[in-house]
Amino acid sequence: MRQRFRIFAVAATISAFALVLSFVSVSSAGPGVTKIHVIEHATTDVVIDTDSDGADSTGDLLTFHNELFDADNVAVVGTNQGDCIRIEVGVNWECRWINFLEDGAITVEGPFLDAGPSTFAVTGGTGAYRGAAGTMRLVSNADGTEFDFIFRVIT
Repeated sequence: MRQRFRIFAVAATISAFALVLSFVSVSSAGPGVTKIHVIEHATTDVVIDTDSDGADSTGDLLTFHNELFDADNVAVVGTNQGDCIRIEVGVNWECRWINFLEDGAITVEGPFLDAGPSTFAVTGGTGAYRGAAGTMRLVSNADGTEFDFIFRVIT
């Protein structure tokens, strides 16, 4: 009886180890990553002065619904809509929005930095981007009227 238990215990340990190795090799190989580059034209951005002091203040709200252009900045390929709340004046906003593209939508969330590029988390999606994760890099162009959105979507 003890011999049978030892054989079972060894077999179970080997099986568990093999299962762990298979997970590690799958995750280390990584899922597919899709790169998407669009350019937002920030034409509808509105800041709501929540404390009515007339100044940029913590708690102010930014809302928008803009067109997204292809990487060549020629053709409209989608739209977006979202909001940001001012966290620290002169430093950052905390934002979340959805990007509507031909194959589905991609949601993002994270800090929009006043100076320099920002990186957002891809928090999900619909259609071809259902269950998506990854990142979106935002780079300001044209004095804050256009923004490069460079997605690295893991599906």
